[in-house]
Amino acid sequence: MAEGDDNMPRDAKIVKSLLKSMGVEDYETGVLHQFLELWYRYVVDVLTDAQVYSEHASKSTIDCEDIKLAIQSKVNFSFSQPPPREVLLELSRSRNRIPLPKVIASPGIALPPEQDALLGPNYQLLIPKRSALAMEETEDEETADPSTSQQQRTDLPQQTPQRVAFPLLKRPKREMF
Repeated sequence: MAEGDDNMPRDAKIVKSLLKSMGVEDYETGVLHQFLELWYRYVVDVLTDAQVYSEHASKSTIDCEDIKLAIQSKVNFSFSQPPPREVLLELSRSRNRIPLPKVIASPGIALPPEQDALLGPNYQLLIPKRSALAMEETEDEETADPSTSQQQRTDLPQQTPQRVAFPLLKRPKREMF
């Protein structure tokens, strides 16, 4: 071991030997501290979960089964297994059966169609539709007092919104030099 290893805590020595066994020789001292912090945090999380499991089982102390269950739940929660190789092969076969679209030779950079580019403006406006009841009230008010201003008529409650979408217009292509 190196000169400073005598004053080093046992856990730091273990982390240092693990790094050395993986072929990592050159690293900053902060790396040891980060690994130790990660290690301690993981142990605290596992022991906290084991304590919860022990209390749920109405046990007075934490036993080995509680710790195993806590570790297993951490592994299941933190890491996900990839699908089996057969499933991936079948998915790739089915996807590769669909041919790619033909590339049309044109000057400049080949871009996807405008509807697939996600660069053009896309507006959707909601225009409230007046209900039949509100329309009747408006007609009654117009017949009763013809001097009612347009502003007062538009302040009526509007209940049913109507969705309106505007199609995107294609821009004329510019000639490239």
